[in-house]
Amino acid sequence: MNERYVLRNVKRVSGEMVDIVIKGGKIAEITEAGNGEGTIIECSGAYVSSGWIDLHVHAFPEFDPYGDEADEIGVKQGVTTIVDAGSCGADRFAELVESRDRSKTNLYAFLNVSKIGLERVDELSKLEWLEKDKAVQTVNKYHDVIVGLKVRMSKSVVGDNGIKPLRVAREIAKQTSLPLMVHIGSGPPNVEEVIPLLEKRDVITHYLNGKENNLFDRDGKPLQVLIDAIERGVHLDVGHGTSSYSFKVAEDAKKYNIRFDTISTDIYRGNRINGPVYSMGNVLSKFLHLGYSLENVIASVTTHAAKWLDKPELGRIKTDDLANLTIFDVKHGRVTLEDSVGYRCVADRKIEAKGVVVNGEYIEC
Repeated sequence: MNERYVLRNVKRVSGEMVDIVIKGGKIAEITEAGNGEGTIIECSGAYVSSGWIDLHVHAFPEFDPYGDEADEIGVKQGVTTIVDAGSCGADRFAELVESRDRSKTNLYAFLNVSKIGLERVDELSKLEWLEKDKAVQTVNKYHDVIVGLKVRMSKSVVGDNGIKPLRVAREIAKQTSLPLMVHIGSGPPNVEEVIPLLEKRDVITHYLNGKENNLFDRDGKPLQVLIDAIERGVHLDVGHGTSSYSFKVAEDAKKYNIRFDTISTDIYRGNRINGPVYSMGNVLSKFLHLGYSLENVIASVTTHAAKWLDKPELGRIKTDDLANLTIFDVKHGRVTLEDSVGYRCVADRKIEAKGVVVNGEYIEC
């Protein structure tokens, strides 16, 4: 950790070529390309950004289907910080924290408001699983890990409970002063019931899903509840996943200037291996293909995500900060990209992670 080494010839997203010197786990110097002194790691003009942050993953490997090892979906993907999106409720959150201590990847988490978490995929179908006191105790105990509360508002999750679990989640949020991440999917409840209950800093994840109960009308225009939510300061997160990203909806969103705040993967073992997610780089490439700039795309997994987490040091490259960096290429050539509804398109660029520096340690992807 005390070794001094140099990321030689890295290119910032702005195009500026630099050397980044790391010593004692921290960024010691950012200097003109070729001038850094120390053990050389030659990067040959690859891009560098602050370490990618994935705001929606599932990193509790014991759960199936929604589970995976933290480092498989973290540092091996070029992602230095992951945020588990409600895999665990109060019953098993301590186990997630234990796995965090064994991982290279920085890990934070949303606490599932259901005490059983994703042990079952209908975790909000019984209101007795929403134990407010137990949730509050867990937040107090693990306040350094928990960044918010997760509530999945889909018919398959809530059963006949409709909007009730979200109202309980809102009460827990008020008691803990934490924001909600709300998954939207098939109704009921309808999104027009769900979205008005969200407040500033709450997160809508899967906002580009192509299901019938989505945030855009048949002509592709955003629903008024979505426009109102954005005006209130509600955060829009992609949460691609196995069934929650549509190129058509994403094109409609871009047309009407409904911009993502963060791009996240909703990655777990199944969609990492079998697609359509595969990797953070693959998901980011889909937004390059839509015509967003590289600066916009990378900001969504660096500065924007770090700002939402209230951890600005994770979203910048600055001397004396603990070094969390991602080295990546933008490769030119034909690549097939697939959304969650089976639509495929051919793009001409792909973002591919080459390596990371995580808490000062260099790891090749």
